[in-house]
Amino acid sequence: MLTGSLGMLPSATLGAPDSSGRRHALYEPIHGSAPDIAGKGVANPLAQMLSFAMLLRYSFEMEEDAALIERACTNVLASGLRTPDGWRRAVPRWARRYGRAVIRELDKLAG
Repeated sequence: MLTGSLGMLPSATLGAPDSSGRRHALYEPIHGSAPDIAGKGVANPLAQMLSFAMLLRYSFEMEEDAALIERACTNVLASGLRTPDGWRRAVPRWARRYGRAVIRELDKLAG
């Protein structure tokens, strides 16, 4: 795991294109829904955000929007904000803080 955590990995299951070129697809964090931690505020939001970026890119051909989400996630990581699932210096109550940090970064980038 070069990423340090399953919570940072998006995934997509893409079906074969039909006659119109559309395909069935499922987008989710690689760790799935993580029912063991549901409702505890500790699920790493990064993989879900990046899975959504994949949905925009592969199902809706919204490349610019997908790239914007990916850039925001990358910038927040580069700022030093970390999650406890794989990092030693995590920020307390990080799940909500991390999500808000990515939204702020999206606002800045979309300017």
